[in-house]
Amino acid sequence: QVQLVESGGGLVQAGGSLRLSCAVSGRTFSTVTMGWFRQAPGKEREFVAAIRWPGGSSYYADSVKGRVTISRDNAKNTVNLQMNSLKPEDTAVYYCAVDNNYVVRYNYVSEYDYWGQGTQVTVSS
Repeated sequence: QVQLVESGGGLVQAGGSLRLSCAVSGRTFSTVTMGWFRQAPGKEREFVAAIRWPGGSSYYADSVKGRVTISRDNAKNTVNLQMNSLKPEDTAVYYCAVDNNYVVRYNYVSEYDYWGQGTQVTVSS
């Protein structure tokens, strides 16, 4: 049973930083796509960033490009999201997602088999 547990969310002022972490347990993936999505109230879940292994290629939504960095810690089996220069519009519940394939459509919610429960990020103006 694969489980994903996010942590690191919280309240931060605009311009601040947060580091989200997602611990993956129950299975070790050699070929994997790991993603972060977010969902604001009344809106659909949207893609934030993804990383694919092997290779470590990373991908970002235009809305966060240059402010966000996704990384994978193989030893700890975690995927992290470093978010800088946060804006009020970044406020959302952030979810990590994993699929044990080299996902081509990494920005699609439907491509991922495993999801975490989400962590709230609130950015005040």
